[in-house]
Amino acid sequence: MIEMPDGTFRNATQFIDRDGELCGVYHKNHITIRQKSTSDTLYGKEANVIQTDFGRVACLICFDINFDELLDAYARQKPDVIVFSSAYHGGLMQAYRAYTCRAHFAGAIWLPEPCSIVNPVGEVVGESTHFYPFVTRTINLDCAVVHYDFNKAKLDAVKRKYGAKVKISDPGRLNAFLISSETVEFTVQDVVREFELELLDDYWVRCRADRAKPGHLEP
Repeated sequence: MIEMPDGTFRNATQFIDRDGELCGVYHKNHITIRQKSTSDTLYGKEANVIQTDFGRVACLICFDINFDELLDAYARQKPDVIVFSSAYHGGLMQAYRAYTCRAHFAGAIWLPEPCSIVNPVGEVVGESTHFYPFVTRTINLDCAVVHYDFNKAKLDAVKRKYGAKVKISDPGRLNAFLISSETVEFTVQDVVREFELELLDDYWVRCRADRAKPGHLEP
């Protein structure tokens, strides 16, 4: 909680860079009705990703995780990581938010619920425990999400050529895969271009366009 010059308050997340300087602030957009009615805390109105030296970060604070308009605003900005500080876990919303933004999700959660790290296809890749209420994992932000359709044969060719230098993670049941470059020799976008892989969001655009073509929609 931070106090503003006018005496009102904001529920806020602040980012400190490696030099100890403030590099970004997020004010919680969706405080609870109870908090507003019992305090001088105001709703935040901006939801901009914060540029850090490792990537683009979106912030959610507790109750924020429930609101699709905030999710949509972040999805358009294509963050690399969603940072979630909260008094409750959020359940299935964690994986849903990660998948919708095609971003890793890092949750710092009040005990007894676990802190979780979730990848962009909804897989939990790290979680705290009762005895160790914190979690650390190395995540690879040089990644992309692609759909099964029109890509599976191409992904098989990627693995034949590059082997362990490219990781393909299939969470199952989703028909979407997370691919990442595991080498400094090339980026995942280099692989996308080389094999003409279609990113998931581009595929959704093409599907909508096909539906809208003359004669494709039932009368």
